[in-house]
Amino acid sequence: MRDKSSVFFCLTYSYTGIYNSFMPRAATTSDAFNAVAEPRRRDILNFLAVQERPVGEIVDSLNLEQPSVSKHLRVLREVGLVNVRRDGRRMLYRTNAEAIRPLYEWTSTFERFWRHQLSRIKERAEAKEEHDSEPDPNSQRRKT
Repeated sequence: MRDKSSVFFCLTYSYTGIYNSFMPRAATTSDAFNAVAEPRRRDILNFLAVQERPVGEIVDSLNLEQPSVSKHLRVLREVGLVNVRRDGRRMLYRTNAEAIRPLYEWTSTFERFWRHQLSRIKERAEAKEEHDSEPDPNSQRRKT
C-alpha cells in the first residue's frame, strides 16, 4: 500500500526525455519506415496482404474506428505501401508489394542476426538439457 505523500513516477518516453522537443520528428509520410512505425498501420498492411478490401471490412476486422482507418490508409497510400482502386462507390485497398521490398531487405539483415542468436540459444538449451539428463555420479547412493 502506498503512502499518500509518496510520489508516483511515470516512466514514459516523454517523461524520461527520450523525445527531444528541440529535434523535430520525421513526418509519418516521409518514407515507408516512418509509416510502418505505427503498429495499427502494420496491422492494416498485414490484413491487406491477403487480398484487397474496402475500408468497412478493415474497420470491422481490426476493431478500429473508421476515421482512424481512413487516416492510416491515407498515410500508407502517400508513401506508396498501399494502392487503391475504385469499384463503383467503394474504394478497395491492397498492399503494394514492390514498395514493401525495401522494408523486407532492411529487416532481413536483422533476421540473419536473430536466426544466428536463436541458434546459439537452442544449442545452449540442448547442451544444458543433455547435461541435466546425465546422472550425477556424486549423487548416487551407496548400497550397504
